[in-house]
Amino acid sequence: MSISGEGKINRLFLVSVIILTISGFVIFLSASLGLLAQNGADFGTVALKQSISLIIGLIVFFGLSKVKYTYLRKTAFFIFLFAIGLNLLLFIPQISLFYGGATRWISIGFLSFQPSEFLKVAFIIYVAAWIYHVKDKIKNIKSGFIPYVILMTILSVLLLSQSDTDTLVIIAFTGLVMFFIAGMPVKHILLVGLVLCAVVVGVVFIRPYARERVRTFINHGSDAQGAGYQINQSLIAIGSGQLTGRGFGQSVQKFGYLPQPTNDSIFAVSAEEFGFVGSVALIILYLIFAISSFRIGTRSSDSFGGFVAIGIAILIITESFLNVASMLGLVPILGVPLLFVSHGGTALIITLAAAGIVANISKYAK
Repeated sequence: MSISGEGKINRLFLVSVIILTISGFVIFLSASLGLLAQNGADFGTVALKQSISLIIGLIVFFGLSKVKYTYLRKTAFFIFLFAIGLNLLLFIPQISLFYGGATRWISIGFLSFQPSEFLKVAFIIYVAAWIYHVKDKIKNIKSGFIPYVILMTILSVLLLSQSDTDTLVIIAFTGLVMFFIAGMPVKHILLVGLVLCAVVVGVVFIRPYARERVRTFINHGSDAQGAGYQINQSLIAIGSGQLTGRGFGQSVQKFGYLPQPTNDSIFAVSAEEFGFVGSVALIILYLIFAISSFRIGTRSSDSFGGFVAIGIAILIITESFLNVASMLGLVPILGVPLLFVSHGGTALIITLAAAGIVANISKYAK
């Protein structure tokens, strides 16, 4: 299929990215004030690191928005292979970093990053390229079901060894939706879904931290000062925000009460300061981002660009909404960030990079 001439970035998509990025940084700055009350953490250092990541992310966004997305299709296998290679570095003790009960970071000198973040986007690009090449054969078990199972087996070994079940579930779900849209039979989807559920249940039984998360989810008050502390403090923060919030910078819970106010719990800080109105507005921004990405995907000049745009939309909206849901007690506490908002240079840079790819796809959309 021929690709139409280059146009402009879809306006609605671009506006949603800009507002999400600015809003996220403002929320982060407020939440990071809470670090002053925790172990004397240096607010200036944290803010500077996030600022540098934001600048790099914006440069990458505009850079990728100018690189024709079809080049990604031609190099998809090597991008995915590189992403796997980065994750294999976690098995080298000298450069892997153990933090929070998991080994998910690479630390080389002054540079540290989380390779699984890059793996998410590399996976989407590779799956989109695979779907593009097999086309209508995706309904065939050899072209759809088996390749997906092989991919997920490889990623399961990598991610479960990092105790990163959350990322595995998000990647698996994103890929499953992409294959479903491409035409994979429902019976294959259901079979994979059952296997994925079995893996998650197995992790819950095998790993104590996972059992604690599920137990706390079922009964928030079962260990209010232990495993249930974060969700209880989160609900207090969200409830304190009421309709319009306490006001920017006025969160009480971020000062020594709410664990990880700049990371997993940042939505609770935002809800306390901006209330129900602000929380709904933030969720609407994510929906606008997702809807505009889907529209770009459906109007893409080729199926590769379409599935990349749709895959990125699914990934970002799923991960972000799981973060929100966990803070509301709708799902067990997860270790996933609120994309565009949470502290984490790797996640912010990769999210903006993914958005840059979608921006480029929109230039060639019908």
